[in-house]
Amino acid sequence: MDFKLSKDKSGLTPRHIVLGVQFLFVAFGATVLVPLLVGIDPAVALFCAGLGTLIFHLVTKGKVPIFLGSSFAFIAPIIQSTKLYGLPGTISGLVAVGFVYGVVSALVKFRGIKFIERMFPAAVVGPVIMIIGLSLATTGVNMAKSNWLIAVVTLSTAIVVVVFGRGMLKLIPIFSGIIVGYLLSLVFGKIDFTAVNQAAWFSLPKFVYPQFNWGAVLYLIPVAIAPVIEHVGDIYAIGNVADKNFVKDPGLHRTMLGDGLACSVAGLLGGPPVTTYAEVTGAISLTKVTEPILLRIAAIAAIIFSLVGKINGFLKTIPEAVLGGIMLLLFGMIASIGIKTLIDSRTDLSVTRNQVIVSIVMTVGIGGAVIQWGSFSLGGIGLASVVGMVLNLILPQEKEKAKGTSVKLS
Repeated sequence: MDFKLSKDKSGLTPRHIVLGVQFLFVAFGATVLVPLLVGIDPAVALFCAGLGTLIFHLVTKGKVPIFLGSSFAFIAPIIQSTKLYGLPGTISGLVAVGFVYGVVSALVKFRGIKFIERMFPAAVVGPVIMIIGLSLATTGVNMAKSNWLIAVVTLSTAIVVVVFGRGMLKLIPIFSGIIVGYLLSLVFGKIDFTAVNQAAWFSLPKFVYPQFNWGAVLYLIPVAIAPVIEHVGDIYAIGNVADKNFVKDPGLHRTMLGDGLACSVAGLLGGPPVTTYAEVTGAISLTKVTEPILLRIAAIAAIIFSLVGKINGFLKTIPEAVLGGIMLLLFGMIASIGIKTLIDSRTDLSVTRNQVIVSIVMTVGIGGAVIQWGSFSLGGIGLASVVGMVLNLILPQEKEKAKGTSVKLS
């Protein structure tokens, strides 16, 4: 496939449009998977991904070739928070997530990136990411139980693509798994097309607006640690691909602010938080096409697709077993990213300080510890994140060089 753009820079060409839609295709499966798993309208997620990307490009002066899509880091927290505070309350917490990015943006602006690395070392970030992946393992298995054959075929397809795939195919294991699992479900007569038949060709996404809830806000804010660190890694990565220093121009504080504003706007509309997508960065690296306008085209395409009711209806027909099969791989991979974070940063677990932080964070997060005061409660990933940050601040540093890390968690 020829990815070279026309040398004519005077205007938009058909090839720009084709490539922009291809970049959306890379992120499409993962973007719609998150809302399907947490009970949010997929059309809302697509709309928010497109709008959030355009906001990001506005804040960063259109210089950074980035697409923002639904963040995997918030799947488990959204599910649990919805049980505790309801969806409107949870949405208010997701709006607040964007303010975390804003605070970090200001810290980066005035204190530099080293400050963030000291605040969120691998000993905190690694186990938090592991909890994000492991906390929904039981849910994935239970969903797969609805039809083990379909789930296993879906899972096997995703594994084959991610291990043996080449080129653009390797970048879409989730999408590939869903397609094969869906076709097999169709053969077995497991697809109910009622949602497609009842859907209009044109319809607005079903936006859900926030109802402020302090419990949900405090529950979800700490979860932002992982995607914030991921953001830093992705900006360095895309800069290497484009051979530009985006950390300096337009500045990491601007990219962080752009991502944060996108998260808050997505929350205001009832969508999941959005984050930089490692898959799209991989596609840019593969194609060597780094023009930011392509990602803006992808964003506009996402908004257009969100308005096509038939597409949204089709997404709702994806069987539970297909989603379960994808989850078996997805959440295991997220947990492994947490382990990789510790390894890549060379976190020395023979050091008592690191042992204590990792151990307590894992125990609190997986053990289901909850702090409750009246109607307020903080538990799971949120509590584990807070505990990790507090331990990192109060435990004395041993004679070792503190190390930062970057992670890839969509």
